[in-house]
Amino acid sequence: MDTQQRRTETGQRPPPSPPGGDFSSIIAVFAIFLAIATVVMSPTSILHQVPEGHVGAYWRGGALLNTINEPGFHLKLPFITHYEPVQVTLQTDQVKDIPCGTKGGVMITFDKIEVVNRLRKDYVYETLLNYGVDYDNTWIYDKIHHEINQFCSSHSLQQVYIDIFDQIDERMKDALQADCTRYAPGIEIISVRVTKPKIPESVRRNFEQMEEERTKVLIAMEKQRVAEKEAETKKIMAISEAEKNAKVSKILMEQKLMEKDSARREEEIENQMYLARQKSLADADYYRVLKEAEANKMKLTPEFLELRFIEAITNNTKIFFGDKVPNMVFDQRLLGNLLKNAADDGNSQVVGTNTQKAV
Repeated sequence: MDTQQRRTETGQRPPPSPPGGDFSSIIAVFAIFLAIATVVMSPTSILHQVPEGHVGAYWRGGALLNTINEPGFHLKLPFITHYEPVQVTLQTDQVKDIPCGTKGGVMITFDKIEVVNRLRKDYVYETLLNYGVDYDNTWIYDKIHHEINQFCSSHSLQQVYIDIFDQIDERMKDALQADCTRYAPGIEIISVRVTKPKIPESVRRNFEQMEEERTKVLIAMEKQRVAEKEAETKKIMAISEAEKNAKVSKILMEQKLMEKDSARREEEIENQMYLARQKSLADADYYRVLKEAEANKMKLTPEFLELRFIEAITNNTKIFFGDKVPNMVFDQRLLGNLLKNAADDGNSQVVGTNTQKAV
């Protein structure tokens, strides 16, 4: 057992560590990291880092090497090999203060035009070989100036500032992409954003007044359109109401005609029933009269006539007395005999007529 262990067992504290020991360790670690970072960041260092979203391009003696490294740590020869990181993700280049003259000679300035672009990874070597690391100066910054000036010189201020301003973005994008596809196929133009150009103050006031007048005209046209739509709507509603009323009137007229037709048919049926009933009554009356006539003919006998004569005399309240009474009675009997003979003659004529019809 050593001296320190013996002191611990006896209850005595061990001697304190020398001050500043932990701080010295921290300083040492920091110094190591600083040295590594200095070595990595130094252009003459052997070790270097390619950041994410970039690839490493190398020049040896001023000549571009066809070695393209991915992100991470890599080695190179100091003082002989030069290294540059090249971005292959989306990047936005801002082109500022672009003056141009319109077709009418008015000078305007575009404050800022943003170009979103990307360099394809498989075209890095070819693009750097032809146009260098600052390839975007040639195909974006300088190209934007050229295309904007060409666009302005072929259009009037009215067209550039108002009429076709919304088309400038697409036109610039198509123009840049067309040349890049032809000469630098590795550069891909994603989009172009153009800000409103600055124009002279006097011209701007004129445009504002024109815009106010145009707004008034548009408001008047919109009011006219609304009025026309309202009139057309009212017309459609009136036509619809008239058609509805016409249909209702037609239905009511058809209903009345059907009622009239039903009443006419009912009346015809009643008339037919009445005619049939009257005919039946007439036939019955005729039959009754015919039978009464036949019965009367059968009653016309001398005895019946004499009986009727006697009943009439009996029912008569006036009685005349005189010499002529017997003669009167006798005359009545003669009258009865005469009527009997007439009846017999009539019956014989009827029988003869019926016999002729039968023959």
